[in-house]
Amino acid sequence: QLQLVESGGGLVQPGRSLRLSCAASGFILEHYAIGWFRQAPGKEREGVSCISRFSTVGEYEDSVKGRFTISRDGTKKAVYLQMNNLKPEDAGVYYCAARAGPGTNCRAADMDYWGKGTLVTVSS
Repeated sequence: QLQLVESGGGLVQPGRSLRLSCAASGFILEHYAIGWFRQAPGKEREGVSCISRFSTVGEYEDSVKGRFTISRDGTKKAVYLQMNNLKPEDAGVYYCAARAGPGTNCRAADMDYWGKGTLVTVSS
């Protein structure tokens, strides 16, 4: 069974950092484009970052550029989202999702597998 599991969420103060992890079972993450999405209460889910399969270079939503970094684990079993200088507007449930196939398309509707999410709260 193919599964994605997110971890690393929590409560942090503004300006602090968190690193989210997305671990896969049943498939090799390197073979998939991986996207990180977030959904704040009362808001629609939005894409945060995306990395294409076999790539180490990510793309980012404008509001997180320069603060968030997506990366792949060298063992091919996890993808991370390093989040620095967190702001209250970064809060929400963060999901990772995987898509088979080439390219850096990480539209939510095109993703094949989803995790259940991890909650990030940014508050003083």
